[in-house]
Amino acid sequence: MVGEMEFERPIVELRKKISELKEFTKTADVDFSSEIDKLEARLAKLEQEIYEHLKPWDRVQIARHPNRPTTLDYISNLFEDFFECHGDRAYGDDEAIVGGIARFHGLPVTVIGHQRGKDTKENIRRNFGMPHPEGYRKALRLMKQAEKFKRPIICFIDTKGAYPGKAAEERGQSEAIARNLFEMAGLKVPVICIVIGEGGSGGALALGVGNYIHMLENSTYSVISPEGAAAILWKDATQAKRAAESMKITAPDLKMLGVVDEIIPEVKGGAQKDVKQQSNAIEKVLKDSLQKLLGLSEDELVNNRYEKFRLIGEVSFSNEFIGVN
Repeated sequence: MVGEMEFERPIVELRKKISELKEFTKTADVDFSSEIDKLEARLAKLEQEIYEHLKPWDRVQIARHPNRPTTLDYISNLFEDFFECHGDRAYGDDEAIVGGIARFHGLPVTVIGHQRGKDTKENIRRNFGMPHPEGYRKALRLMKQAEKFKRPIICFIDTKGAYPGKAAEERGQSEAIARNLFEMAGLKVPVICIVIGEGGSGGALALGVGNYIHMLENSTYSVISPEGAAAILWKDATQAKRAAESMKITAPDLKMLGVVDEIIPEVKGGAQKDVKQQSNAIEKVLKDSLQKLLGLSEDELVNNRYEKFRLIGEVSFSNEFIGVN
């Protein structure tokens, strides 16, 4: 089965048995309806047990699924009259980031997001969703344009990280990311960020300084990939599963830590199962977030964003913990 994930194998095998039994029933003069009903009940219970108790590494697999919806998939389902803009007005156009103007329930907005491919050819063209500096400069150009015309900004985050190649570094990769962080912090329009797949390192954060940061239930957001962390911590990239457990990179962990504001529920088994239904879930959160932010003044929007990031990582210790009587 294409796109089958490791933890889904028991479900896939049981579905196959049910399908085979149904096909056999069509040709044999025997009624297996009761057996099929029992297997389908068992399947429903198995799906509930597996999908409702996913481990961090399971969620990493879902976030990386080749059929997982991309920024352009959500744009086509959520927005009207999308007009894509190209180029950074300095070097060129980077197809690893897409952006433009659209309407959301009649409201003009600017939409920006990482974009990976659906097949090998498109992945090569889009550099597997890993932007060069011109991609981040294009994004910033569109953000400043949105600020000028007072349009809310919606960012979709889905990248393994910024491209680390020599050419990208020569063109100022680090500076482009840092510039985005600096400028996004002071934007005087609402900024809503949604992690829809992998949110990796500074490459993700360069589109992630928002008033609200939301995550799809099975997406990930981290400073480094589990494989990279395992290679550093244990000199063994095969320990990625172990690293994913300890890194706190999943939506439930990050919600508990205060890094993200809301977890957007996913279709059972992952967003790739039903893009339209997943888009509807995102639409509701977007609508609620915009309603809250559109009532704030420019200064309130900037202060709101500042306070949000100032509080991330704040830790308080009880007297018992620090040994004070």
